[in-house]
Amino acid sequence: MPRNADNERHWQAIAGRYALEPGPINLENGYFGRMSRDVEAQYLEHVAFINRSNSVHVRQRFERGQNVEIRRQLAELIDVDPQAVAFTRNATEALQSLIRNYNRLQPGDQILISDLEYDTVKGAMRWLAGVRGVEVIEVCHVHPANVDSLVQTYRDAFARHPRLKLMALTHVTHRTGLVMPVAEVARHAREHGIDVILDGAHALGQIDFNLAALGIEFAGFNLHKWIGAPLTLGFMYIAPERLADIDPDMGEFHYPITDVRARTSYSTPNFPALMTLPMVFEEHRALGGAAAKGARVNYLRDLWVGQVRPLSGIEVLTSDDPRLYCGITAFKFIGRDQELMVDRLLKEHDLFVTTRTGAAFGTCIRVTPGLVTSALQINALANAIGRLNTD
Repeated sequence: MPRNADNERHWQAIAGRYALEPGPINLENGYFGRMSRDVEAQYLEHVAFINRSNSVHVRQRFERGQNVEIRRQLAELIDVDPQAVAFTRNATEALQSLIRNYNRLQPGDQILISDLEYDTVKGAMRWLAGVRGVEVIEVCHVHPANVDSLVQTYRDAFARHPRLKLMALTHVTHRTGLVMPVAEVARHAREHGIDVILDGAHALGQIDFNLAALGIEFAGFNLHKWIGAPLTLGFMYIAPERLADIDPDMGEFHYPITDVRARTSYSTPNFPALMTLPMVFEEHRALGGAAAKGARVNYLRDLWVGQVRPLSGIEVLTSDDPRLYCGITAFKFIGRDQELMVDRLLKEHDLFVTTRTGAAFGTCIRVTPGLVTSALQINALANAIGRLNTD
């Protein structure tokens, strides 16, 4: 186990840096993350400052250099060229831009999605099929999944559909926290001439990865989940050598055609949030980055999964293979109404979780600990599941 992952004193000291509203134990930290008190204070200072200075600071300072430095720091965070990243409001916006502006499709080509993709990504790919005259191929992954089955599902699809040119792939699936074997899938896709657009919304900040090593050239990410930034911040990644394969967004002209920022919509951004990012990045590194954050939430995940997986009335839907899971994991009460059980966890045990739908295995309950979550709270979840399972 990585150092400090199970050190409650260490992580409760870190939890003390975050302001918490009284209420249920929040085990739905996958929606968006918290800013620390220091980040929140700086963000609010920036809000007040921009409100006072208005366009004077933005035109004279932010647009003339401050934004360049912030973008450089973002690129450093994921070890890429600054010319490869462009800020968006979230991963969804980035992924939609990549999908609608991908220009290498011809009528009759095929594009690929799976049952585990984010619904908005599925919708964008289906929209693309309608406007470009291409065919959507959808695969369902075998459950329970393992590395070989996940890779084989894609290899079979590549072999059966030789007209495939583009696919969506989620690094960490939002329903169950299943971590896809991205490098292997991307390698087989390249061998068949298929481009991959990666949804990295839940990966950034809790999984250590290198985009070049993964073989990924197009991706969208969030900064407000596991990095700790204010809401409204995400970004797009396009490998510089592939920029020409993504058109400027709806004829965007404010940046040169050679600038990745032309691949997103031009609008007034949340300047105070962007100006807060240097502190966010500094805090992320000081905490130990994705390695430390990921190890902590994985440890908490293992605490409750280890207690409930043996229960006969419970199905844990996420693999225990360390290559295939992160802090997010989903389960079911077998034969029960999952929405009702979520309500009971909240009303009877003061535990807040959420359901996810859309995968081939049906509705599930997603559990996502965060940096403020304690082992005591995780044990309370395990005990509550056990009691509800037997009544």
